[in-house]
Order: sequence, then structure tokens, then C-alpha cells
Amino acid sequence: MRRRTAAVAAPALLGVLAVLVTGCGIRTTSVPVDAGAAPSRVPCNVTEAPAPAQGVPVRAFLVCGSQLEPVDRRSPQPEDKASGDPVRTASALLAQLLAEPTEAERQAGFTTAVRAPLSVAGGRDGDPEGTLRLSRQPEDLAPAALSQLVCTFAESSAGAGGHTVLLAGPGAYPPKRYRCTTQLRERPESAPATAPAPAPARTPGEPPVETPAG
Repeated sequence: MRRRTAAVAAPALLGVLAVLVTGCGIRTTSVPVDAGAAPSRVPCNVTEAPAPAQGVPVRAFLVCGSQLEPVDRRSPQPEDKASGDPVRTASALLAQLLAEPTEAERQAGFTTAVRAPLSVAGGRDGDPEGTLRLSRQPEDLAPAALSQLVCTFAESSAGAGGHTVLLAGPGAYPPKRYRCTTQLRERPESAPATAPAPAPARTPGEPPVETPAG
């Protein structure tokens, strides 16, 4: 009889102790309190040894830690063809953005949102000088991918000056001036700032070129 009474009293005693502990301001928990080591921050810094000085040095903007960060690479394009030609420069830079990050870049947290198929060409008749036309409409690209393209092109000789680039797609829409801003680099998922492209240069007596609305 005593054993049965003790067995019944034990849970009741534990319940009283739990109430007393709670009343003292100490919360009980049924999960382990050891959550492990604190999460490490993404370094966004490539520490691999520099590659041999082959090819043309280029700078591409990749996504790292929800921001755009530049990485220095070398394009295999011959230097005599890369200089002075915005379209060739843009093509070489686009190839860098389409390529998967290197192992060292992945370890540092870099990714790219630019996906194939995608190509770049020069402007058509009536476009302002320096226009680059993509094989897809810029607005149809993922925001982070367009932000990568804007900053990579704008910060190179393919840009239109003032941290901007003139971009358009394959359709009849006129090009727009996209700007690589600090805000865009910090928030590549946002839409890049745009402004109307400058009017193309006309020879005296030539009628103005009409561009479709939109």
C-alpha cells in the first residue's frame, strides 16, 4: 500500500515543483538549449591565388549576400579585339556572367542569376550611339539578372558613361538608359532606375526618327 501511495504522490510532487519553478520566473523547456555554433557570415571575398596573366582583365558583378559585388576575372578574348569595341566587350562580359562561379567564388558565397540563352548585339538604325540590344527584353529578365548586366556593362567600356548603359531588347521598343546605383548594388532584386535614352544624332535636313510609344 505504501508503494502505491508513493507512486501516486510522485507525479503530484513533480507538478508542485514545476509550479514553484514557474512562479519564480524560470521557464522550463523540453528542447535542448544548445543550438550549436553561431552562423558564419558570407565572406564575399575570393582568396584564391591569382591566375597567370593571360587574357584581358575584366570585372563582373555577381550576387553575394543578397548584394552585388564585383569579382576580377580574365577574359580569353584577344586584347586587340576587346578594346575599343563596346559590343565585343559586352559579349565578353556577358560570357562571364553566364559562366558558373569558380570553386573559390562559390566558397566565398558568389552566385549568378544570369541564365542562357542570352546574347548581346549592337544597336539598330535609329538607336542612339552605344546602344546594346539583348536577345531578350530587359524587363523580362529576373531583376537580379538585369541588375548584374546593368552594373557589369555600365562599369566597363561598354557603358554609356556616368555609370549608365543603354539597353534594349529584340523588339521595336526604344532603348532605355539604366543606371548602376549604390541602391541597386545593395538591393539587386529591385528594378534598376531608368531614364529615356538620348535622341539619335541626325544629319542636317534629316526628318526626326519616330519611336514607338512605351
